[in-house]
Amino acid sequence: MPGRAGAAAAAALLLGAASALAQSAPAPQPGADLRPASSFAGIADQRDRSVALFNEIGKVLLHPRCVNCHPATERPRQGDARRLHQPMVVRGKDGHGAPGLACATCHGKQNFDPAGIPGDGHWALAPAAMAWEGRTLGQICEQLKDLNRNGSRDLAAIVRHVTADTLVLWGWNPGKGREPAPGTNAQFGELMQAWVDSGAACPAV
Repeated sequence: MPGRAGAAAAAALLLGAASALAQSAPAPQPGADLRPASSFAGIADQRDRSVALFNEIGKVLLHPRCVNCHPATERPRQGDARRLHQPMVVRGKDGHGAPGLACATCHGKQNFDPAGIPGDGHWALAPAAMAWEGRTLGQICEQLKDLNRNGSRDLAAIVRHVTADTLVLWGWNPGKGREPAPGTNAQFGELMQAWVDSGAACPAV
């Protein structure tokens, strides 16, 4: 396990790389619009309405702000281009990084815009069971509803998670050089609740 000097050197390396990235990255543009949940009320068939709602939800779930932290491998991705994280870091046994180079080595409790380093009080990767990278929207939908993979959350708990968890909320306040997730978290939460209320149907896998 690297000593404190090694961890400090790694942190300095990340700070330098992030600073260079922040200086070269274009200014973030507003996220794409989300249709309001009420706009789907005209779809008479409940299942069709539910699927249409989830397709709209997919604009957020498939956005880099979400997929970067739901990778298919042990390495997170970063930036709007979804590059592999530099310097190289890995998930670790609990999603908080490997011993000696935990996420918290560089990621603080909030964004550090001077160096372009994002942050949150519990910065971490999603569990491997919730990897979304490379999955279809239908597959992601099934994952979200699977109690064996989603942290034993029922549908009501999923809605609470996506509207209250600070790391989810970070997606709409990602800091300098990153595009925020589409719409607003309030709109996203309304879409999620409408999807649940309409039967939580999934798009075809």
